[in-house]
Amino acid sequence: MHETISQYLPADDVQRVLLHNEIHMRPSATFRLPALVIYVAVLNSKVSASEELDHLKLLPQTQSLALEQMTGNFLQLECPGYKVIWERHSEFTRYTIVQSLPANAQWGSELPEFAEHAATGNEWLRNIPGKTITAIHLGILNEGINDPDAFYKAKRWLGNGTLIGSKMGRTFDHQSHSHLMTNLKIGADGFERILVLAAPETSENRAGRIVQRLLELETYRIMSLLSLPVAKKLAAKLRETEVQLVEITERLEKKKDSDDVLLNELATLATQVESLTAEHSYRFSAALAYDAIVRERISEMREQPLSGMQTVGEFMQRRLAPAIATVKVTSERLAALAERVARASGLLQTRVEIAAEAHNQQLLEKLTRGQELQLRLQATVEGLSIAAITYYVVSLALFVGKALKAAGLNINPELLAGFCTPVVLFISWKTIQHIHVRLKDV
Repeated sequence: MHETISQYLPADDVQRVLLHNEIHMRPSATFRLPALVIYVAVLNSKVSASEELDHLKLLPQTQSLALEQMTGNFLQLECPGYKVIWERHSEFTRYTIVQSLPANAQWGSELPEFAEHAATGNEWLRNIPGKTITAIHLGILNEGINDPDAFYKAKRWLGNGTLIGSKMGRTFDHQSHSHLMTNLKIGADGFERILVLAAPETSENRAGRIVQRLLELETYRIMSLLSLPVAKKLAAKLRETEVQLVEITERLEKKKDSDDVLLNELATLATQVESLTAEHSYRFSAALAYDAIVRERISEMREQPLSGMQTVGEFMQRRLAPAIATVKVTSERLAALAERVARASGLLQTRVEIAAEAHNQQLLEKLTRGQELQLRLQATVEGLSIAAITYYVVSLALFVGKALKAAGLNINPELLAGFCTPVVLFISWKTIQHIHVRLKDV
């Protein structure tokens, strides 16, 4: 990474230049009016940058292109009579071909087709790697903005269908800088058509911003709608899962099944919901992000109504808003379902833990009663032990007394045993007590 070195500053952070230049990675294109813009956006999930490079090198005077030049995901290629702008995004790649209109393509006449005036031709367009998501023919002229018959003349090129359009922006004298007209319909050639009538004094930079804004608006509109079929398909699965959760919750409340059975079913349900979340959360998040860009682009247009036409913003609000609402509701519904399953699992887990604690309490009570019985038995055994020890010691004393009497001493063995009995009992009892004290100290 290149680092700038300044005698006035500390050393650069390694990412400073990269982050600073990010704002310049995709410069706005400039368009010399009048111009015809051919725009194709394709999904690139299964297309590598090298494949796109190979296709770009089919253009004239581009054989020296290298993969290193595509690291910024933006290229502007000058070809004989036109230029090609390549932009790669995370989910799609945009190809914008800009060509000047010939002198005979004036306001009110038929605008020409791409194949007639660009050396690349339809064959190059048809072989762009990827799947088409948006294709537009956009004509931008620097005349006709004040023509009262603009609506009728525009239909010659835009074709049949209800036109939508608006006055866009405001100049220093509070006049709109351009008029937009389109029907947002895909024609027989696969392209939508958009016509922009700009003020005669429109600069190349302003023309570039107008065109880029309109192309992005339509591209992100379609990208935001990619989630709509997913949301519709997912709705049935969510209903089924919600019904299953309600049934499990009722059985949980009424204790119809064992906790183990319910816990296994909830675990299976949680796995399914988590799988759906992992599979579709990115698509739903992307849809909302794309919709935010669409709203931003509409706001930047600063539309004013054209007589008898619906503005682009109004059209989008009526047609796009319900679709995005469906996607948003489905996303929230999926998140809520995951939360409900987690709560039900938590409740059941709590019940299982409470039952386990009650069972453990019963076991402890049984153990306590067993220990009490054991202590009583131990005390009984100790008492018997003292009696047994005393009996054996006194018996020994009796034998000793008999032996001494037989030896000629005047001793009564029975009296000797009788006197020894209380002494032996006391000594045995004190010995047992001493043993208990030693065990407690240990």
